[in-house]
Amino acid sequence: MPGMMLELERIDTFRGPAQILRGVSLAVQHGEAVCLVGRNGAGKTTTIDSIMGLLPVRAGKVAFQGRDITRLPAHQRALLGIGYAPEDAGIFPDLTVEENFQITSWLARPGGAGGAPAPAGNGYERIFSIFPEVREFLTRRGLHLSGGQKKMVAISRAIALSPSVLLLDEPFEGLAPVVVTRFIEAVKAIKALGISVLIAESNLVNATRVADRLYAIDRGEIIFRGQPNEVFQNEDVMKTIRG
Repeated sequence: MPGMMLELERIDTFRGPAQILRGVSLAVQHGEAVCLVGRNGAGKTTTIDSIMGLLPVRAGKVAFQGRDITRLPAHQRALLGIGYAPEDAGIFPDLTVEENFQITSWLARPGGAGGAPAPAGNGYERIFSIFPEVREFLTRRGLHLSGGQKKMVAISRAIALSPSVLLLDEPFEGLAPVVVTRFIEAVKAIKALGISVLIAESNLVNATRVADRLYAIDRGEIIFRGQPNEVFQNEDVMKTIRG
Protein backbone atom coordinates (compact mmCIF):
# COMPACT_ATOMS: atom_id res chain seq x y z
CA MET A 1 0.00 0.00 0.00
CA PRO A 2 1.49 3.41 -0.95
CA GLY A 3 2.56 5.60 1.94
CA MET A 4 2.61 2.68 4.38
CA MET A 5 5.01 3.36 7.25
CA LEU A 6 4.33 0.47 9.57
CA GLU A 7 2.43 -2.77 9.19
CA LEU A 8 1.75 -5.69 11.50
CA GLU A 9 0.49 -8.88 9.88
CA ARG A 10 -1.16 -11.37 12.24
CA ILE A 11 1.51 -11.25 14.94
CA ASP A 12 1.53 -13.55 17.96
CA THR A 13 3.61 -12.44 20.96
CA PHE A 14 4.23 -14.13 24.30
CA ARG A 15 5.49 -12.87 27.65
CA GLY A 16 7.14 -15.92 29.14
CA PRO A 17 4.74 -18.86 28.70
CA ALA A 18 1.66 -16.63 28.33
CA GLN A 19 0.40 -15.69 24.88
CA ILE A 20 -0.55 -11.99 24.92
CA LEU A 21 -1.15 -11.11 21.26
CA ARG A 22 -3.24 -13.32 18.97
CA GLY A 23 -3.10 -12.57 15.26
CA VAL A 24 -2.82 -8.78 15.66
CA SER A 25 -2.81 -6.83 12.38
CA LEU A 26 -2.64 -3.05 12.11
CA ALA A 27 -1.19 -0.40 9.84
CA VAL A 28 0.07 3.19 10.13
CA GLN A 29 0.32 5.27 6.97
CA HIS A 30 2.59 8.21 6.23
CA GLY A 31 1.71 11.30 8.29
CA GLU A 32 -1.07 9.51 10.17
CA ALA A 33 -1.89 9.37 13.89
CA VAL A 34 -3.29 5.99 14.86
CA CYS A 35 -4.50 5.07 18.35
CA LEU A 36 -4.56 1.56 19.77
CA VAL A 37 -7.12 1.74 22.56
CA GLY A 38 -8.01 -0.82 25.20
CA ARG A 39 -8.20 -1.52 28.89
CA ASN A 40 -5.10 -2.11 31.01
CA GLY A 41 -3.81 -5.60 30.23
CA ALA A 42 -5.51 -5.74 26.82
CA GLY A 43 -2.19 -6.01 24.92
CA LYS A 44 -1.37 -2.40 23.99
CA THR A 45 2.13 -2.24 25.49
CA THR A 46 2.93 -5.71 24.18
CA THR A 47 2.01 -4.49 20.68
CA ILE A 48 4.35 -1.48 21.03
CA ASP A 49 7.12 -3.72 22.44
CA SER A 50 6.67 -6.13 19.52
CA ILE A 51 7.04 -3.31 16.99
CA MET A 52 10.10 -1.94 18.76
CA GLY A 53 11.74 -5.38 19.02
CA LEU A 54 11.70 -5.42 22.83
CA LEU A 55 9.71 -8.66 22.71
CA PRO A 56 10.20 -11.37 20.06
CA VAL A 57 7.29 -12.02 17.71
CA ARG A 58 6.46 -15.73 17.70
CA ALA A 59 4.46 -15.66 14.45
CA GLY A 60 3.46 -13.08 11.85
CA LYS A 61 5.36 -10.15 10.39
CA VAL A 62 6.41 -6.59 11.32
CA ALA A 63 7.19 -4.36 8.33
CA PHE A 64 8.58 -0.81 8.31
CA GLN A 65 8.41 1.17 5.05
CA GLY A 66 7.91 -2.11 3.22
CA ARG A 67 10.93 -3.80 4.82
CA ASP A 68 10.52 -6.93 6.96
CA ILE A 69 12.01 -6.07 10.37
CA THR A 70 10.48 -8.97 12.33
CA ARG A 71 13.88 -10.34 13.38
CA LEU A 72 15.78 -7.04 13.61
CA PRO A 73 17.19 -6.02 17.04
CA ALA A 74 15.58 -3.02 18.77
CA HIS A 75 18.56 -0.67 18.31
CA GLN A 76 18.61 -1.31 14.57
CA ARG A 77 14.90 -0.51 14.37
CA ALA A 78 15.60 2.78 16.14
CA LEU A 79 18.36 3.61 13.66
CA LEU A 80 15.99 2.91 10.76
CA GLY A 81 13.66 5.61 12.07
CA ILE A 82 11.30 4.12 14.66
CA GLY A 83 11.10 6.44 17.67
CA TYR A 84 9.83 5.24 21.05
CA ALA A 85 8.70 6.94 24.23
CA PRO A 86 7.87 4.35 26.93
CA GLU A 87 5.06 4.71 29.46
CA ASP A 88 7.51 5.26 32.35
CA ALA A 89 9.46 7.85 30.27
CA GLY A 90 12.78 6.03 30.91
CA ILE A 91 14.66 9.20 31.90
CA PHE A 92 18.11 8.88 33.51
CA PRO A 93 17.37 10.46 36.93
CA ASP A 94 20.92 11.58 37.75
CA LEU A 95 21.50 13.29 34.39
CA THR A 96 20.23 16.70 33.34
CA VAL A 97 17.64 16.89 30.58
CA GLU A 98 20.34 18.06 28.15
CA GLU A 99 22.58 15.13 29.15
CA ASN A 100 19.64 12.77 28.59
CA PHE A 101 19.41 14.10 25.02
CA GLN A 102 23.18 13.88 24.53
CA ILE A 103 23.56 10.30 25.72
CA THR A 104 20.70 9.16 23.51
CA SER A 105 22.22 10.88 20.50
CA TRP A 106 25.65 9.44 21.36
CA LEU A 107 24.30 5.90 21.69
CA ALA A 108 22.49 6.25 18.37
CA ARG A 109 25.72 6.94 16.51
CA PRO A 110 27.35 4.02 14.66
CA GLY A 111 29.51 2.19 17.18
CA GLY A 112 27.99 4.22 20.01
CA ALA A 113 30.72 6.90 19.97
CA GLY A 114 32.49 9.58 18.01
CA GLY A 115 31.51 12.93 16.61
CA ALA A 116 29.32 15.53 18.28
CA PRO A 117 27.50 14.02 21.26
CA ALA A 118 24.56 16.45 21.32
CA PRO A 119 21.57 16.43 18.97
CA ALA A 120 22.33 18.38 15.84
CA GLY A 121 21.15 21.99 15.84
CA ASN A 122 18.02 21.09 13.93
CA GLY A 123 17.43 18.31 16.49
CA TYR A 124 17.05 20.92 19.22
CA GLU A 125 15.04 23.16 16.91
CA ARG A 126 12.69 20.27 16.27
CA ILE A 127 12.33 19.61 20.01
CA PHE A 128 11.66 23.26 20.84
CA SER A 129 9.16 23.57 17.99
CA ILE A 130 7.09 20.84 19.67
CA PHE A 131 7.84 21.53 23.34
CA PRO A 132 9.25 25.06 23.83
CA GLU A 133 8.81 24.43 27.58
CA VAL A 134 11.80 22.08 27.53
CA ARG A 135 14.16 25.06 27.14
CA GLU A 136 13.27 26.09 30.71
CA PHE A 137 14.47 22.85 32.33
CA LEU A 138 17.37 21.71 30.12
CA THR A 139 19.77 21.94 33.10
CA ARG A 140 17.44 20.21 35.58
CA ARG A 141 18.18 16.63 36.62
CA GLY A 142 15.69 13.96 35.64
CA LEU A 143 15.02 13.28 39.31
CA HIS A 144 13.50 16.73 39.73
CA LEU A 145 11.07 16.66 36.81
CA SER A 146 7.30 16.36 37.16
CA GLY A 147 5.48 13.45 35.49
CA GLY A 148 4.42 15.66 32.60
CA GLN A 149 7.92 17.06 32.15
CA LYS A 150 9.39 13.54 32.07
CA LYS A 151 6.97 12.58 29.32
CA MET A 152 7.91 15.75 27.40
CA VAL A 153 11.59 14.79 27.66
CA ALA A 154 10.92 11.17 26.60
CA ILE A 155 9.00 12.30 23.50
CA SER A 156 11.56 15.06 22.75
CA ARG A 157 14.41 12.58 23.03
CA ALA A 158 12.75 10.33 20.46
CA ILE A 159 12.03 13.28 18.12
CA ALA A 160 15.67 14.44 18.30
CA LEU A 161 16.70 11.29 16.41
CA SER A 162 14.47 12.25 13.43
CA PRO A 163 12.16 9.24 13.38
CA SER A 164 9.75 8.51 10.54
CA VAL A 165 7.29 6.94 12.95
CA LEU A 166 6.90 7.57 16.69
CA LEU A 167 5.53 5.00 19.15
CA LEU A 168 3.97 6.55 22.27
CA ASP A 169 2.97 4.22 25.11
CA GLU A 170 0.27 5.82 27.32
CA PRO A 171 1.57 9.39 26.81
CA PHE A 172 -1.47 10.93 28.55
CA GLU A 173 -1.53 8.58 31.56
CA GLY A 174 -1.63 10.35 34.92
CA LEU A 175 -1.73 13.85 33.44
CA ALA A 176 -4.15 16.63 34.41
CA PRO A 177 -6.76 17.43 31.69
CA VAL A 178 -5.08 20.72 30.76
CA VAL A 179 -1.74 18.91 30.31
CA VAL A 180 -3.43 16.20 28.21
CA THR A 181 -4.70 18.95 25.90
CA ARG A 182 -1.14 20.32 25.67
CA PHE A 183 0.18 16.87 24.70
CA ILE A 184 -2.57 16.40 22.10
CA GLU A 185 -1.46 19.71 20.54
CA ALA A 186 2.11 18.37 20.56
CA VAL A 187 1.07 15.19 18.73
CA LYS A 188 -0.60 17.31 16.04
CA ALA A 189 2.61 19.35 15.72
CA ILE A 190 4.65 16.14 15.42
CA LYS A 191 2.33 14.99 12.60
CA ALA A 192 2.83 18.36 10.91
CA LEU A 193 6.56 17.54 10.73
CA GLY A 194 5.64 14.50 8.62
CA ILE A 195 6.16 11.99 11.45
CA SER A 196 3.61 9.18 11.72
CA VAL A 197 2.42 8.40 15.25
CA LEU A 198 1.10 5.23 16.89
CA ILE A 199 -0.33 5.81 20.38
CA ALA A 200 -1.29 3.16 22.92
CA GLU A 201 -4.08 4.70 24.99
CA SER A 202 -6.51 3.53 27.69
CA ASN A 203 -8.82 6.55 27.54
CA LEU A 204 -11.15 6.35 24.55
CA VAL A 205 -12.09 10.05 24.63
CA ASN A 206 -8.42 11.10 24.58
CA ALA A 207 -7.81 8.67 21.72
CA THR A 208 -10.64 10.09 19.61
CA ARG A 209 -9.29 13.64 20.12
CA VAL A 210 -5.99 12.80 18.44
CA ALA A 211 -6.50 9.79 16.15
CA ASP A 212 -7.05 9.76 12.38
CA ARG A 213 -7.87 6.08 12.73
CA LEU A 214 -8.55 3.86 15.70
CA TYR A 215 -7.95 0.24 16.61
CA ALA A 216 -9.43 -1.34 19.73
CA ILE A 217 -7.75 -4.32 21.36
CA ASP A 218 -9.02 -6.72 24.00
CA ARG A 219 -7.40 -9.91 25.32
CA GLY A 220 -4.71 -9.62 22.67
CA GLU A 221 -7.07 -9.43 19.67
CA ILE A 222 -8.14 -6.48 17.53
CA ILE A 223 -11.90 -6.07 18.03
CA PHE A 224 -12.42 -2.83 16.08
CA ARG A 225 -10.74 -0.82 13.34
CA GLY A 226 -12.10 2.33 11.75
CA GLN A 227 -12.74 6.04 12.13
CA PRO A 228 -12.78 7.42 15.71
CA ASN A 229 -16.42 8.57 15.46
CA GLU A 230 -17.54 5.07 14.41
CA VAL A 231 -16.45 3.43 17.66
CA PHE A 232 -19.17 5.16 19.68
CA GLN A 233 -21.82 3.48 17.51
CA ASN A 234 -20.51 0.00 18.37
CA GLU A 235 -22.08 -0.96 21.70
CA ASP A 236 -20.13 -4.20 22.11
CA VAL A 237 -16.79 -2.48 21.62
CA MET A 238 -17.77 0.41 23.90
CA LYS A 239 -18.81 -2.01 26.64
CA THR A 240 -15.55 -3.95 26.31
CA ILE A 241 -13.29 -0.90 26.33
CA ARG A 242 -15.03 0.64 29.31
CA GLY A 243 -15.12 -2.66 31.20
